[in-house]
Amino acid sequence: MGTTPAPHPAIGVDDYLRGELESDVRHEYVGGQVYAMVGASDRHGLLVNALAFALTPAARKARCQLFTSDMKVRLEIGKQDVLYYPDLLVSCDPNDRATYYRARPCLIVEVLSESTERLDRREKMLAYPTIASLQEYVLVAQDVRRVEVYRRTDDWAPSIHTDGPVRLGCLGTEVAVEAIYADL
Repeated sequence: MGTTPAPHPAIGVDDYLRGELESDVRHEYVGGQVYAMVGASDRHGLLVNALAFALTPAARKARCQLFTSDMKVRLEIGKQDVLYYPDLLVSCDPNDRATYYRARPCLIVEVLSESTERLDRREKMLAYPTIASLQEYVLVAQDVRRVEVYRRTDDWAPSIHTDGPVRLGCLGTEVAVEAIYADL
């Protein structure tokens, strides 16, 4: 008869945040449990950089804050705190200025990889729309030119883009699929 390993004791959000300041490895936090994150590929980094470069002027003009990879988003699901590290997030709420996370983003982008796609398409696809301020959740493929935009105004139905402009209402701007993939 096999045994099931005992779960690690739950830790509080404050302890998690303190631990992240000292850790060489980033962790996501779900209901008191921490999960180490894997490293990113060069393609992943180039896609995130291209998006940040393309969106920064619009974010500045709208007086929004744009973060890549190192800023957490905090939400609550079933009375449990959750903190993820999205690949890119934009917050335009001037009251959303905690030091180590944002709780009211209007845009979240995840660049899909073999190791994260399942989490991004399932768990995060269910979690992120619970954030009342979120207008758009964007998934960017690494292996093909494919940008999926899920919008609150469309009941989170996907809009698929393989070329041309991608409209992002949160920032009132467009970014071309070609610009996102220009460095690959």
